[in-house]
Amino acid sequence: FRPLSGVFQHLRSVKDEAEIARIREAARIAGEALAAVRGMIRPGVREEVIEIELEYLMRRGGAEKASFDTIVAAGPNTALPHATPGRREIADGDCVMIDYGAVWEGYHSDETCTYIVGRASERQREIYGLVREAHDRAIGAIRAGVSCGEIDRIAREFLRDAGIEGCFSHGTGHGVGMDVHEAPRLAAGREEILLAGMVVTVEPGIYLPGVWGVRIEDTVLVTEGGCELLTQTSKELTII
Repeated sequence: FRPLSGVFQHLRSVKDEAEIARIREAARIAGEALAAVRGMIRPGVREEVIEIELEYLMRRGGAEKASFDTIVAAGPNTALPHATPGRREIADGDCVMIDYGAVWEGYHSDETCTYIVGRASERQREIYGLVREAHDRAIGAIRAGVSCGEIDRIAREFLRDAGIEGCFSHGTGHGVGMDVHEAPRLAAGREEILLAGMVVTVEPGIYLPGVWGVRIEDTVLVTEGGCELLTQTSKELTII
């Protein structure tokens, strides 16, 4: 006997039109909830307050639940890729990272936005620009026939060549569907080939321990000639 979980994950990796429509709707619900909660991102508001409101708005908008425990991190907490929202209050000059998603008819979305509150420093602008460029280069390379490892290499090598070493501590992306993390994985050395109909995330990040971090994430549909964004929140540098 051998476990069949990996086999089922592979079979589920290519989505049909109905599955894609569900993921697209989950992303729409989540994005509208984030747009509604953005006005709360200001000095003096606790991370956990934004988390609670965002999850409430996703549910009110029709989601069955959040895709996972929503991450709302401010200041030094953004240097933790999987921070837990707590009682820390947002301060002027903070990076605020929100990693969130919704479930619609059993299918998940996944998206991360990083905002800067008040005034952005030159270093924050620089790091945000590098992450955005890595994100855009990876998305620009996604199409049927490209290996998952190649997408990771493109994002990772760009950051390395820009002088950022050891601050991108996770894979570039993963599949999304009935689970928020499923096949395929966009990570170093992964030989699996992207196929039209796969839905994957692209989520490079730079994390400066004890200081702050930036992550930008979108969920995309792989097509024969490229990919289609399913998450629609702007990834331009946004200073609130």
